[in-house]
Amino acid sequence: MSDKIAHLNADTFKTAIASPAPVLVDFWAPWCGPCKAIAPILAELADELDGKVTITKVNVDDNDAIAAEYGVRAIPTMLLFKGGVLVETLVGMMPKATLKEKLIAKI
Repeated sequence: MSDKIAHLNADTFKTAIASPAPVLVDFWAPWCGPCKAIAPILAELADELDGKVTITKVNVDDNDAIAAEYGVRAIPTMLLFKGGVLVETLVGMMPKATLKEKLIAKI
């Protein structure tokens, strides 16, 4: 896991997504197979897009209220925020190139 990926909770979530730069929030759980599969992709993107996009994670088991607030019903779900506003919802596993393309389009 990249040291550039912050783990958010109820105390840190709103501040993190308020950044003027894009913030990707990965809603995941330790028992989720696709979440484990996309984790290395997110770590690589955190390094490659450092300074352009911030990648964060929210464990839905520990932060179910945040997941419910944003209508997260399946994991992995990735929400992309810009200035605190939700600009894109991505659900499920996807290839690195596809995810990177979607992120770059929002920079």
